[in-house]
Amino acid sequence: MPRLLHYSDIENVYDDPDRVSRLAGLIATLDGDDTLVTGTGDNTAPGVLSLVERGRQSLDFFRAVGTDLETFGNHDFDYGPDATRALVADSPQEWVSANVRDEDGERFGAQQGVVPWTIREVAGDRIGFVGLTDPTTQSLNPEAVDLGFDDPVPAARRAIGRLREEGVDFLVALSHLGQGDDDLAALDFDAILGGHVHSERSEVVTGTLLTRPGQNGHVLLEVDLDPDEGDTPSVRRHAVADLGDPEADDPRVASGSPLRSLADALRGRVADAGLNETVAEAPEPLDRAQETVVAGECRIGNFVADAYRWAAGTDTALQNSGGLRSGPPLAGAVTMADLISVLPFEERIVIAEVSGTDLRAILAEISGSVVDFGEPGWRHGHVSGVEVVWDPDGESVREVTVGGEPLDEERYYTLATPEYLLHSDHEFPTLDEHHRAGESGIQHEVVADYAREFGVTAEIDGRMRVADGAVDAVTADPADSE
Repeated sequence: MPRLLHYSDIENVYDDPDRVSRLAGLIATLDGDDTLVTGTGDNTAPGVLSLVERGRQSLDFFRAVGTDLETFGNHDFDYGPDATRALVADSPQEWVSANVRDEDGERFGAQQGVVPWTIREVAGDRIGFVGLTDPTTQSLNPEAVDLGFDDPVPAARRAIGRLREEGVDFLVALSHLGQGDDDLAALDFDAILGGHVHSERSEVVTGTLLTRPGQNGHVLLEVDLDPDEGDTPSVRRHAVADLGDPEADDPRVASGSPLRSLADALRGRVADAGLNETVAEAPEPLDRAQETVVAGECRIGNFVADAYRWAAGTDTALQNSGGLRSGPPLAGAVTMADLISVLPFEERIVIAEVSGTDLRAILAEISGSVVDFGEPGWRHGHVSGVEVVWDPDGESVREVTVGGEPLDEERYYTLATPEYLLHSDHEFPTLDEHHRAGESGIQHEVVADYAREFGVTAEIDGRMRVADGAVDAVTADPADSE
């Protein structure tokens, strides 16, 4: 029976050598002659090491686990198309992409071996694979603006036709489409191995198995394409922590083994980066788990937004929730590496000048009903210098104050925000380049300067709340209730 090991969106796993060696050890434990190791995007960036190594730290992992197949996520272009092509050329796996085009309109990475579809024979069965990337990547990633992204559904249909002509027993999509996987389920796939959205998924839609392992290498999925019972492929979830201590319990991580070499190589990269000097102290942990960051007002969101407003000297500030990367809480001695891991992008803070009318619209776009990824109840932004009161339904803005004064829709306000939000029409579409009025520093450098001045601390002060006066949060940061 053919099996697929599925990882995705491992992003900053490289910043934790113990965790990446656990993931690699688990893959080695489950791998076999009847198995293919597959990745579905955002497995090279972002993260601290990714920023330093321009994504090439992922080669250590790919080589250690013997990845067979991979497709592109939006963050796999974080350092530009040339860096991605070089990484593909040096990778051990085959890259599969049916809908990404290069600067000349040709298939991206064709000269480096990227294929739109491929067939692998495993355990006596022929499996056809198609790779697909979110077509909004140009909007999500400024480094991908010169590339093209075809509509994934027609691209998938074309690939399926070719694979059927070649003769296959199973059809599998390697997808970095997020919610777009449901559109693919209407096609002829047996399984859609997904990514992009960071919540886990394992369900059958119109007879097709759809999976997502979540983010940062905490979960590996094992897909059995031909289970003993039933016609639909089955999935088994493996928590990476189940492996135990990689150095104490797993002989593959013994001295001199490939997996121990992986951990040692990544530790060396972390040390060489020179980012371990303490910047400031966090007297109380600042939680940055995804469920905290997308739930509404939280201390890490307030900390970052306050840093932007302080550095830029603006009336207000805005940080998109998706730009705050999840990881361990900021606690005790906080290093530059810790702060980069929260904001692992070489991106400037820009100063935007917006009318009161536009500011109200921008704040309304924090609502989970506006952005087409994540869950409906999510909040997609964090603010400083403003207070937002939502209607009880949580979807529309009832009241806005700026600096303690009611919003004046005729007045213009300054707003500090990541440059990405001027580029993207995927999040906060009201903001665009015509609002640009100036620039400040690089995100994590600005936050580091603020931390040196004020420490790593923030409080919940009700800057986002629903009309009944409750703090706007679906789940609370554990420290917020203390």
